Amino acid sequence: MIKTLWYAILVFATLIFQFTLFPAYFADPFKPNLLIILIVYMGLRESLAWGILAYFLGLIQDSFSGLYLGLDGFSYLIIFLLLTLVADRLFTDRRSLMILGVLAATLLNGVLNLLLLILFSAADGIYATLLQSLIPQALVNALAASIIFTFSPLARLGEAR
Repeated sequence: MIKTLWYAILVFATLIFQFTLFPAYFADPFKPNLLIILIVYMGLRESLAWGILAYFLGLIQDSFSGLYLGLDGFSYLIIFLLLTLVADRLFTDRRSLMILGVLAATLLNGVLNLLLLILFSAADGIYATLLQSLIPQALVNALAASIIFTFSPLARLGEAR
């Protein structure tokens, strides 16, 4: 019950920072995506039952981003499922694994979004924008993850699997 309360507080704080404070102070490719950091943390630390939260966090991201509804929801769910498969085989208490996971998840999120847009959309101009900001976004997310996992009690929030 305490863990669920901590996740509720963490999700609320993440949404406030992601959609209210960061757009006012950071330019677009240099704005960290805290939701991916949270998805990576949950994917490496929690069971498959938390996948529904990953999907709903993606839907919330889609509702605020202005793109197609369900694009990030599906991507976040795929990332979460892949990370839970990887977490069964790795020691997930390492900070370096979290940072590497955030970097890989950001790149995978961009590739999945690109693939889904190619399959299901007729928009032409969005591909160049997505590819252009993929590497800077991944590096900014990795930097934000290193700061978060170094200085916050997030690394000690849940028990390791």
